[in-house]
Amino acid sequence: MPRSKNKVASHRRRKKILQRAKGYFGASSKLITVAKHRTDKGLQYAYRDRKAKKRTMRQLWITRINAATRMHGLSYSKFIHALSEKNIDINRKILADLAVNDEQAFADLVDFARQ
Repeated sequence: MPRSKNKVASHRRRKKILQRAKGYFGASSKLITVAKHRTDKGLQYAYRDRKAKKRTMRQLWITRINAATRMHGLSYSKFIHALSEKNIDINRKILADLAVNDEQAFADLVDFARQ
């Protein structure tokens, strides 16, 4: 009796890999072995960069807050220290949003922290 190879499962597995590799250049989207390596590497990059995205966004927020506080004659570190001493718990994402979109509210916050 011939060996059963379960063609349905193996075909579905290969099809899934090629579907993920759609849009890759050349053999990377056509050949199973190359596509498998490229998609595995792509998933590794995606995992790594989800962590890196959080770091870069925090850097952006800090840069925006620093620029806005310096317009009011205060440095970023002194502003954050003053907020923590006044027990104001606003995260950097919200502070950066205030600095960009609502300059008056941010100016009030800087004045309050400076007192």
